[in-house]
Amino acid sequence: MRQTTRTARKNARARERHYKEAGDRLALAAMLDANTLLKKLKTARDGLNEAQIRTSRDLFGSNVITRGKKQSLFSRLVGAFINPFTAILLGLATVSACTDIVMADPGEANPKTVIIIMTMVMISGLLRFVQEARSGAAAENLLKMIKTTTCVQRRQVGRAEVPIEEVVVGDIVHMAAGDMIPADMRIIQAKDLFVSQAALTGESVAIEKIASEVDSGLSSMAESRNLAFMGSNVVSGSAMGVVVATGDSTIFGEMARNITAKPVKTSFEKGINQVSWVLIRFMLIMVPLVLFINGFTKGDWVDAALFALSVAVGLTPEMLPMIVTTCLAKGAVSMAREKTIIKNLNSIQNLGSIDILCTDKTGTLTLDKVVLQYHLNIHGQEDIRVLRHAFLNSYYQTGLKNLIDFAIIERTLQEQKENPSLVDLSDKFTKVDEIPFDFERRRMSVVVSNGKTQMITKGAVEEMLAVCGYAEYKGEVLPLSDEIREYILKKVSALNDDGMRVIAVAQKTNPSPVGTFSVADESDMVLMGYLAFLDPPKESTARALKALHEHGVGVKILTGDNDKVTRCVCRQLKIPVEPMLLGSDIASMSEEELCRQAENVSVFAKLSPQQKTQVIRALRANGHSVGFMGDGINDAAAMKAADVGISVDSAVDIAKESADVILLEKDLMVLEKGIVEGRKTYANMIKYIKMTASSNFGNMFSVLAASAFLPFLPMLSIHLILLNLIYDLSCTAIPWDNVDKEYLRVPRKWDASSIGKFMLWIGPTSSVFDITTYLLMYFVICPMMCGGQLFHQIADPALQAQYIAVFQAGWFVESMWSQTLVIHMIRTPKIPFFQSRASASVTLVTFTGIAVLTMIPFTAFGASIGLGTLPPVYFAWLAVTILMYMVLATIAKKAFVWKYGELL
Repeated sequence: MRQTTRTARKNARARERHYKEAGDRLALAAMLDANTLLKKLKTARDGLNEAQIRTSRDLFGSNVITRGKKQSLFSRLVGAFINPFTAILLGLATVSACTDIVMADPGEANPKTVIIIMTMVMISGLLRFVQEARSGAAAENLLKMIKTTTCVQRRQVGRAEVPIEEVVVGDIVHMAAGDMIPADMRIIQAKDLFVSQAALTGESVAIEKIASEVDSGLSSMAESRNLAFMGSNVVSGSAMGVVVATGDSTIFGEMARNITAKPVKTSFEKGINQVSWVLIRFMLIMVPLVLFINGFTKGDWVDAALFALSVAVGLTPEMLPMIVTTCLAKGAVSMAREKTIIKNLNSIQNLGSIDILCTDKTGTLTLDKVVLQYHLNIHGQEDIRVLRHAFLNSYYQTGLKNLIDFAIIERTLQEQKENPSLVDLSDKFTKVDEIPFDFERRRMSVVVSNGKTQMITKGAVEEMLAVCGYAEYKGEVLPLSDEIREYILKKVSALNDDGMRVIAVAQKTNPSPVGTFSVADESDMVLMGYLAFLDPPKESTARALKALHEHGVGVKILTGDNDKVTRCVCRQLKIPVEPMLLGSDIASMSEEELCRQAENVSVFAKLSPQQKTQVIRALRANGHSVGFMGDGINDAAAMKAADVGISVDSAVDIAKESADVILLEKDLMVLEKGIVEGRKTYANMIKYIKMTASSNFGNMFSVLAASAFLPFLPMLSIHLILLNLIYDLSCTAIPWDNVDKEYLRVPRKWDASSIGKFMLWIGPTSSVFDITTYLLMYFVICPMMCGGQLFHQIADPALQAQYIAVFQAGWFVESMWSQTLVIHMIRTPKIPFFQSRASASVTLVTFTGIAVLTMIPFTAFGASIGLGTLPPVYFAWLAVTILMYMVLATIAKKAFVWKYGELL
């Protein structure tokens, strides 16, 4: 054992050294020139040979990210059956097995109670297991659909597509637009290369990557201009790179290691535990009382113990695990129709309980693409000439078009209907020449002709100002003075402050003769105006935010993107951006201060993955139920810290594995439907718990009263269990019940104290009519069936048995009627049948249950369990009793709502 522990520690230390060495290699790779780096990694531009590949794999490991340990079939099966409710039932089943089977007299063993309880547990557990297995399989299939390869240069083979998992340190990788970066790499050759690192950092704007070495001193490795990282992807351009770190040694892998913590206990789990303890406390009070009262008054302690056990079973909603699981499974099926996969059934209710949704910005609120927002002259006014010249520049360049070029072309095509001058521009002009883009100049030019020759240049503002000698100012072409230059820079700065990326457009008429164009011609140009680009909000985002607000869900933005871009997007969506907290602000705050600030701040920008988690924890510490929606590796830790983690099918694998809910459509409107479905699920669960617990408590309270005054038991243990079983079966349709629209408007959280109050408030109302039924049966109906005598006047044991059988049958039937009809009374705060109707399935099943149980005393089965036949006059009295009970239950319900604010 000690040897095993020492070996594990040694391996852990070796792994940590390996990860540190990988980080050092990346830092060194950024500073070395390409040739020196290739020598250090013992590779070359034509790649590795087979022997070197094997050596590298043995030395540095394979290119696979270690993910969380997958649950075994056995552990998932156990997890489906073990929860607080089934623990109560299994405890009762064990006690019942001892008293009814093991300790029973020979020939009198009665396993019915054990069978009933175990049947409920088995149905509930299997239903949960099957549904979660189906959801898990759907999520797994999403992952299997993704087979990623990369283009690697190797000796004797040349360029070949190989699975990303087979990439090793020292491999030479070729990349083009759309490719995923397969490992952490140093760029050694690049052309117009832009890489999106949003999955790692949350930064929405693509980053320019270059091949030359850079100086040290960066605050973050992700800022390095010549390194590309696993988990990012090529937006435009092409490049060649050498792999420096693979698998768990990558920055991506390091983030994955940091999310192996055990998930937090969610509001659903806390609520279920609280409800269980409420039921246990009621049992601990009621069961001893029933035991001692019956033991002392009847003198038969064995019967008293059996009856007390029946009371414990009667207080427990046996179908609760099955009803809860059915509600959750029904919600999961409904969500599947809405293009949503529920990986963990409990997440359905968690989704409905959230009152704050934290979400990343890029791709969730926005389109995750560059869109040309404005084409402006230098005064900031819309100018179609600027768009026309920009189109000619982008359309005629032969280099790799980047996102900006596509955005310009797309906007021009959209504007053609309103501006005929933009139609068929490519037919009206002829391309003469071009000067390609490079990172030194940060601009590119094309030369076109339509009678006159014109050079059109677009590029970064500072670089464009450097080559412009004139500007179109107030309708005139004027020399570019310091005053005009300052004016232009202020306009651009204002656009930058709005989170927009700005490039400038300039033109020059009659440059050098054809065939002699060069960079030297990019001089004395006329600045025309600017192009402002943005990652704009989705059309559905504003609608979704409004819908979420109407349903009581506040939205907070947690993004790694910069504050200017975030501010602009939020302003368009009317999300309050003041005050805004940045990652640098959070770094200097204590936990208490962050908890205070998090309440009043809607937007958090430039956050690290750890800071996103800190904000989530602060909000949960303030008592909120929090959902987090993200799709990058930088979001995975925050998902685990939230009550419910939400991702999308296009997210990175680690994010999907960390999520509880996966959306097949990256749209907040889909999420809003999920929240409503979660609240329906909760509503139907809490209906069952409150109505059944209060009804059972009322029955047991009545049993307690009857035990003290009646000379016999008001109902046998088998009657109690049978009554509970038929009632519970009539509740199986509750997961499909209708829910009042008003109830869905606000978040719903588990509150065990409200269940206790409900039991104490509503439960005894049924006891009032149970006691009137006792009096009716004891003094009117039973004497009518037994020769006009009261029980204490009867000496004949057979007649006494008949008296007891009729009495027990009368309360048996009345209990079912009152217990079942109260479902319709307290499923809604409104007037039942008129203002709010139960679903057809609930109505059908409940009235079927009443009919079946009412017939039992008139059958041979009823006689076999000790129930007597009831006279017709009993049902006239029953109708009056039930009508009065419904009136009293309605008054009690209204009073409860008045006192505590809500019914369910």
